Amino acid sequence: MEDGTFASLGNCGDTAADEDVLQWDTRNDCEVRQILDRIADKWSLLVIALLDQRSLRFTELRRRIDGISQRMLARTLRHLERDGLVSRTVHPTVPPRVDYALTPMGSTLHETIRSLVTWTEAHQNAIAAARAAYDARIEAERKAAEEEAAERAAVAREALGARR
Repeated sequence: MEDGTFASLGNCGDTAADEDVLQWDTRNDCEVRQILDRIADKWSLLVIALLDQRSLRFTELRRRIDGISQRMLARTLRHLERDGLVSRTVHPTVPPRVDYALTPMGSTLHETIRSLVTWTEAHQNAIAAARAAYDARIEAERKAAEEEAAERAAVAREALGARR
């Protein structure tokens, strides 16, 4: 085996010094983009955040996640369970009780999500200022373009009027 090559086929780590993120979804046996799409969607993030506090039943999760449909919650939980981030425990009672909880791997993901939220909170004012500056610049460019177009139209009208 070549030096720096991973033994596991499922490991899509890049052995090159400069990793090309545009290749994440094209390398053989690598599902990085698919996994990122799944765990970074808004419903998965909310489910993971809620389950970090304690295990919850389906109805509790649905009640606490504003706007999620029953179908979308079931699908999200199924995907997170399949990925090993959430565990599903069925209790043999009447009626049956099902609890959802984060797995140890899911807990480590929550730590990462929490870091992202902390970063966002720390930078939200700077981001708001950058957005306002961008919007003002775009609006000024739009107005300048409109004024320039109006001036060109006026010049064209004068030129046409002078010919007649």
